[in-house]
Amino acid sequence: MATPNKKKILNDPVYGFITIPSELLYDLVEHPYFQRLRRIKQLGLSEYVYPGALHTRFHHALGAMHLMGQAMSTLQSKGHTISNEECESAQIAILLHDVGHGPFSHVLECCLLDNVPHEQISLMLMHDLNQQFNGALSLAIRMFEGTYERPFFHQLISSQLDMDRMDYLNRDGYYTGVAEGAIGAERIIKMLDLVDDQLVVEAKGILSVENFLNARRLMYWQVYLHKTSICCESMMIQILRRARFLSRQEGVESVFASDVFRLFLRDSVSIQDFQTNRTYLEAFTRLDDFDIWTCVKQGASHPDPIFSKLCQMLLNRRLFKIMLSTEPFAGELLIQLEKQLRQTGMPEDWLSYFLIEGQATNAAYLPSGDRISIKLKSGNVIDIADASDLSNIQVLTNIVRRYYVCWARNFVE
Repeated sequence: MATPNKKKILNDPVYGFITIPSELLYDLVEHPYFQRLRRIKQLGLSEYVYPGALHTRFHHALGAMHLMGQAMSTLQSKGHTISNEECESAQIAILLHDVGHGPFSHVLECCLLDNVPHEQISLMLMHDLNQQFNGALSLAIRMFEGTYERPFFHQLISSQLDMDRMDYLNRDGYYTGVAEGAIGAERIIKMLDLVDDQLVVEAKGILSVENFLNARRLMYWQVYLHKTSICCESMMIQILRRARFLSRQEGVESVFASDVFRLFLRDSVSIQDFQTNRTYLEAFTRLDDFDIWTCVKQGASHPDPIFSKLCQMLLNRRLFKIMLSTEPFAGELLIQLEKQLRQTGMPEDWLSYFLIEGQATNAAYLPSGDRISIKLKSGNVIDIADASDLSNIQVLTNIVRRYYVCWARNFVE
């Protein structure tokens, strides 16, 4: 029987043809843990704003792997010794960096899981895969964790100028049609270098890094934290909150949910639960967007009026009204909005589901953490905020906070 060709070439709309460069990477792509990412949209509910935002985390992970391969080639071409094993491991680490994402990941983390970051689930799944592949992922895991003695590998996987961010800005900009997401990733990668095994960017790349930081800021406010996306996420959170409440009540009609989704509706699952009870991790690897949407679709005809109303509104895009502010909202405004909702006939115990307040934050660059280092022609290494002659780079280091309140303005009982 002929051995299948595992060095596949894929046609990617962002980069053109990309290659899966090794048999191990091919086998990881084919694994059910990774194939699940086909069923999880990269941008969650952003399609309610940008109809083209239908790409998946599967797309993104392959793109990040491709960029990592380019980064390895660039660094090798500049005389840095990087072994074939290190190249493959770096690509494995970035390929699997999002394997722990669930459906509507950040919504799921805050209201279904007990504050379990997707990075920790990714690491658990990488350890599980390492056992299945007889230790072949050990080096990739060290790179992912940041415990490998050559720190630039971790910087390429998770930092303020990593392959993850480079791909998702390019890809999300492409699929949403937001041109500001285009960052010139190839140019930045060509300018990468190492100093004492730390990642730096050659001085010739300063303009590209400035563009990258500006693009990140614009993409956050135009896409990731777009007010309609915030509104849709707030509605989904209330749907899941009500579904969880109903799933834990005796004597009420059960919420329609798949077995794996029902497990997370019923139980409060912490990181310790994931680590000590394999049932939760196995269930998580079968959870995807379809579980959530099936529950929402069936929920539209559920006898509970709060749950059915929320599901109907999201399904039919009858979205809450949202208001943004740079300052916290005055109590008088919230009192007035509560009064408006009561006048529609809304019962008192419904208000917390149909009037929501919160805040969103964004900082394009935080030099207090892992910084973006520029290598000058003199050989000195300085921070991008000091190297750039643009005054707005310093401005990008500020954390911008937006307060929001959204409510069911068109609610009719």
